[in-house]
Amino acid sequence: MRSLPYVLAFGFVATLIPVTAQVLSNDYGVNGAVSGALAVMQSAPLLLAVTRPLAAWWIVIVGDTLGALVLLGAPTEPVRPWPWTAMVIVGYLVLCLALALRERRRTVVAVWCVTVALSLALGFIGQDRSEGTNVLLIVLSGTVLLLGTAVRERADVQRKLAEQETISEAERSRRTLLEERTRIARELHDVVAHHMSVITVQADSAPYRLQGLPPEAAREFGSIAVTARESLAEMRRLLGVLRSEETKGERAPQPGLDRLEQLVEATVRAGVPTELSVEGEVDGLPQAVQLSAYRIVQEALANVVRHAPGARTTVSVTAPAASAKKKAVLKGLTVLVVNGPSPAPDGPPLETSGTGHGLIGMRERVRLVGGSLDTGPLPDGGFRVAATLPLKPPLKEKDSEPS
Repeated sequence: MRSLPYVLAFGFVATLIPVTAQVLSNDYGVNGAVSGALAVMQSAPLLLAVTRPLAAWWIVIVGDTLGALVLLGAPTEPVRPWPWTAMVIVGYLVLCLALALRERRRTVVAVWCVTVALSLALGFIGQDRSEGTNVLLIVLSGTVLLLGTAVRERADVQRKLAEQETISEAERSRRTLLEERTRIARELHDVVAHHMSVITVQADSAPYRLQGLPPEAAREFGSIAVTARESLAEMRRLLGVLRSEETKGERAPQPGLDRLEQLVEATVRAGVPTELSVEGEVDGLPQAVQLSAYRIVQEALANVVRHAPGARTTVSVTAPAASAKKKAVLKGLTVLVVNGPSPAPDGPPLETSGTGHGLIGMRERVRLVGGSLDTGPLPDGGFRVAATLPLKPPLKEKDSEPS
């Protein structure tokens, strides 16, 4: 379909050139070479009208004017149309249509004014030869330009309406998304954040409310209060992100691999014996990789606490050595969390209503940094979570193309 205008223009010009040359030669007695040159000059530029109609018009108007001046020397008998021949009028009207469909209204008006001035001037020069084709061209070209401009402006209006509708639809979708995010934030604030606040207050006040509390129990309540406050801070940060209309990223400091030790200590206090092993140099790793690794370990340990309380667990984080960091794109950071079976297999787990959202979240985080995740049960009844995170973001399609 894109080549159709060129095919039509080529067919029209291929027909118009020989017909114009024949009319000039047979009807007006113009020399064959001159008639051929004029025919080419008046018709061939119409090929350019498909993409650059204004440039084509300048060439054609000069060729038509030269043709009219040449025809002043033609015999006066029999009477022939002058200053514009029939072929000139046909070609000029087609060119006017192309102009009206492509150019602005001001340009179209200027073209018609030049057409009027030139037609009247030629009619004044050759009053004894004028057969009214100058007036005919003025009327017909004005009509074609007017109709073509109306069609173009109507198409422009329809296109703008379609664009506005697209923008409005995108704005409605954005507003719906913001409303949904606000609703989720409100629910989290009203339910989860409220309960976390109650837990924090109760854990902080327990040593003062309960007389004769053993020191170990007091420390346990203190640990519960610290964990609850950290969770509440994370919840408030999440609420801020959900309520914000800007989605350019989280500005609050995010946990990294330096927080793994605290995470493991909290897990040990929850009754899960956990060992942490960090090999290689983790300082200076990309923040996105550190955050993903931390969240994977956090979710894996939370699953152990919920579904296999008391199970012995090991957390291994392996980073490339400094000498190997140039090859880290292939190797990356390895995170491995392995837990054994629960020491009380007959006892019920702390949670039985898991939905699998944790594992889904792990996979999404790993996919965002271009890594891989492998999870699954072990033969002894334990569970294994292994992730490999490249230290460089995955190349986008446009980045992978040669420049």
